[in-house]
Amino acid sequence: VQLVESGGGSVQAGRSLRISCTASSLTYSYSTYFMGWFRQYPGQEREGVAGVTASGDATDYATFVKGRFTISRNNARNTLTLQMDSLKPEDTAMYYCAAGPGYIAPRLLLSSSSYAYWGQGTQVTVS
Repeated sequence: VQLVESGGGSVQAGRSLRISCTASSLTYSYSTYFMGWFRQYPGQEREGVAGVTASGDATDYATFVKGRFTISRNNARNTLTLQMDSLKPEDTAMYYCAAGPGYIAPRLLLSSSSYAYWGQGTQVTVS
């Protein structure tokens, strides 16, 4: 499984940015993988930002992004998107896309140990 993130960059505080992830080399259909976005500050562990179940019927968000970020998936295009609005300087981090096969309880979507596959990350800088 390969995950490639795109869309990162630099933006002013209060503005919006959309990052995307495209999945390929999948063993099974993309629609059978739950997906998530994580971020990492230098020297710190990755933290869950948002996650979505395989079917897209459930999502979860970290408290610090609720109401500002929206996760969505397109199972026909094998893509995952994170729409980030009202960005803050503290949102500056490396953002990673992650995938895991099968069913997951929504409460586990923000746990990095739930995921088997990771992208290389895309940098988001808010100033």
